Amino acid sequence: MAASVLRRALQRRELHSACRSLTGNAKTSLARSPLVKWASLARSFSSRPVGNDVIGIDLGTTNSCVSVMEGKNPRVIENAEGARTTPSVVAFNQQGELIVGTPAKRQAVTNPTNTFFGTKRLIGRRFDDAQTQKEMKMVPYKIVRAPNGDAWLEANGKTYSRARLVHLF
Repeated sequence: MAASVLRRALQRRELHSACRSLTGNAKTSLARSPLVKWASLARSFSSRPVGNDVIGIDLGTTNSCVSVMEGKNPRVIENAEGARTTPSVVAFNQQGELIVGTPAKRQAVTNPTNTFFGTKRLIGRRFDDAQTQKEMKMVPYKIVRAPNGDAWLEANGKTYSRARLVHLF
């Protein structure tokens, strides 16, 4: 109870402060603007103050990489193997354990039905889509119909959405 009261008070304080910095006066019509209110609420979901940290993520069909800005220069972060790119491959072994990147790509020959690659093509596609049906004939893993009609993937009897696989990656 006390936490929710404190949170609401902080949100009002942030809104008041934002309006004052934008207009020089917190009692303007901007203070009641839905956009300003939304912005103040969104800021309170962050666990850190606004900073200058920049992270770039490239989720490619074949490879992915992550970079950070160090001052004015970008730096690509190496993966566990020391490579600057990681294969965009996700797999599940027979015990259901998650394998990602180069190790997943290495075991694709021995475990093709539980190794997912090139799944970026399925983003936003329905199971009945012509492109999805064509893709099903070209890949060793199972593409199944989700309850909402989207194209999902199946491994070891469990189904995964494309968004879930990106989250695991």
